[in-house]
Amino acid sequence: MRIGPGPDQEEIRLKAWNVTEMDIERARPRVLDSEDEGRIIALRLPKGERLSEHQVHERAWLFVASGAIEIDDADGECVGGGAGLIAEFSPRERREVRATEDSILVLLLSPWPGEGHPRQRPAAASAQ
Repeated sequence: MRIGPGPDQEEIRLKAWNVTEMDIERARPRVLDSEDEGRIIALRLPKGERLSEHQVHERAWLFVASGAIEIDDADGECVGGGAGLIAEFSPRERREVRATEDSILVLLLSPWPGEGHPRQRPAAASAQ
């Protein structure tokens, strides 16, 4: 959908996805969009599988589109929930995610890439 620009504005395009209808392969996250403001990723996590303890450089929001998950943070706190659950993580916050049912998850990272992300390092520094 296109929304016409106002004076001195760029044209805005609405982007929309129904991740519950997408063919998202196991262990193959699908990047839906990637802009400076953020990156949005859909992934399938089958029952009993997990995203091992990890962290990202960006602030992250994890949304359960279908299924159910449990999240353990670095302090041992556990939060669980099904479709509709949204969890927010600070940059570099460690967590582990387990699927208690076959699940489709949406991960939003902002900004993209976050401070300290390898993509932000100057090309000269990475060549050394």
